[in-house]
Amino acid sequence: MSAPAVPLTAPEATPAGHTPTTAATTLAARRIAELGDRARVCGLYDALGAPLYHDLATYDDPETRALLTAVRATPGPVLDLAAGSGRFTLPLLATGREVTALDLSADMLALLGTQLDRAPASMRGRCTVVQDDMSRFALGRTFPHILLGTTSLSLLDQDGRMGLYRSVLAHLSEGGRFLLTVLERGDSDDPDETAAEVTGAGGTVYELYEHWPASADSRTVTLLPAALPQDDSPVTVCTDRVAVLDLPRLEEELAVSGLSITSRRLLSPPGERHRVTLLTTEATR
Repeated sequence: MSAPAVPLTAPEATPAGHTPTTAATTLAARRIAELGDRARVCGLYDALGAPLYHDLATYDDPETRALLTAVRATPGPVLDLAAGSGRFTLPLLATGREVTALDLSADMLALLGTQLDRAPASMRGRCTVVQDDMSRFALGRTFPHILLGTTSLSLLDQDGRMGLYRSVLAHLSEGGRFLLTVLERGDSDDPDETAAEVTGAGGTVYELYEHWPASADSRTVTLLPAALPQDDSPVTVCTDRVAVLDLPRLEEELAVSGLSITSRRLLSPPGERHRVTLLTTEATR
């Protein structure tokens, strides 16, 4: 499967930073207008959008590999926040880990459940699925590893992020690590809007649009099938606007909340439109 040219956001359906829109970008808005009444507009993580998001999720990308490598150094269970349909959960289970997969979206967790049903019993037995809000959860246990990938933090407002940090600290084992990624705009000279065709795991080709002006406080992603039915049947169009959180602000929030950064690792190649950084943090002692 070819990876998306435009990184999608994580499938944690949190209202605070997650705003579906029907007039996302110039190119996307034109495309939606062309479809007229056929356009069935939805969010990326609801009942209509979740299967499309899942089809584009890749299990072999720099972020997944980096997280698996980071976790490998220390034994113990993993808490996968904003787990969605299992982009990190399933590879972690395949390495023999016990994983708790937490997400707010019932639609995304249903997709994870379908995959777990197909997995060997040994993998299913090591996975606990929890539907809950990543900004305020209480599981009654601790973990040496807590993960939050795919820029999921951008789906929370400041109050939600502070609640997340408090919940993470309450669930970290002694010496445990919280690993998370942040997405920033790479090259300021890049166009405000991009359009690409990407292929999902099932072979479906999609049109993928992103609107992200330089210095903007949010970006918008719009996704729809590239090949449309010949009849007048509805066409699912997924579109969401998500807040942008820059690295300096995130680092300041983490420090104030009681989490110290022990390493920073840039995962994106030089010159990429999207700059993804993996942060490793520990509780401040």
